[in-house]
Amino acid sequence: MDRRAFLRGTAVLPAAGVLAYAGGSGVAAAQGGTRARARTRVAPQDWMAGLGASTELRALTIPGSHDSGARHGGAWVECQDTSIAEQLAAGIRFLDVRCRAIDGVFAIHHGAFFQHLMFGDVLIACRDFLAAHPGETILMRVKQEYSSAGDEEFRRIFDVYLDEKGWRSLFRLDRALPTLGEARGKVVLLADNGGLPGVRWGDSAIFDIQDDYQAEPFAKYPKITDQFREAAAHPGPCYINFVSTAAGLPPAWNADRLNPQVRDFLNGSEMAGRSGLGIVPMDFPQREPGLIEAVLRHQPAA
Repeated sequence: MDRRAFLRGTAVLPAAGVLAYAGGSGVAAAQGGTRARARTRVAPQDWMAGLGASTELRALTIPGSHDSGARHGGAWVECQDTSIAEQLAAGIRFLDVRCRAIDGVFAIHHGAFFQHLMFGDVLIACRDFLAAHPGETILMRVKQEYSSAGDEEFRRIFDVYLDEKGWRSLFRLDRALPTLGEARGKVVLLADNGGLPGVRWGDSAIFDIQDDYQAEPFAKYPKITDQFREAAAHPGPCYINFVSTAAGLPPAWNADRLNPQVRDFLNGSEMAGRSGLGIVPMDFPQREPGLIEAVLRHQPAA
């Protein structure tokens, strides 16, 4: 069965949810490339802390999770096998949060499948992590999923979280990407909905996005490596390079094929010393040994 049809095929009623980057010594700078930061062993919980406050977010290489809350619903639905808190502790700093607008709240969904998680649970995990690691920031894409609320209604619900539920102080809601120093201790909102504040997801003046989610892994892999090469050769945009793909197969099957290849490419000589490779959203990134560490190696000089 086609994965997208499967996700559409079952309606699930929401219920209330509850809630050691141990990399090597770094890599030498490649001639003609942007010098990557020489790194000693940095804990994955604090990998941003040693970078300068003036560092642009677009100059980083940021591990991310695709469909970050999707842990329930079976093989065709699940994209992650760890909680939001566990992802953050492992070094993930981009979250892809899919919100169903229902009864005045946001329920986390993947297609028709409720993920036993509410938006407030996601925010609690982010708040607790940033309170313990104030040198970090989290970039959060917020997208409507399995509902059709208009922009005004979606914004009204979001504002309830900001003001009535007290979450405004957690967010950085600027239209432009802040520096790392400006973003520390905050969630930077990447708004994939016309009603939301924050940085506009997909704005071509800010982002260069590779997200061919229907490419089979043999076709997807060259798209991923080409995007890494483009980011290394032409810095400026905030590059986003989705490793995840649907391609008519369960996400875990595709991740098992793509994730080891991406890890090895990032560890290889072609990318040695390159930084500013952008946001790298992945399915099941913690399942592949060394994958997050391979992404983390590509940071700018302090």
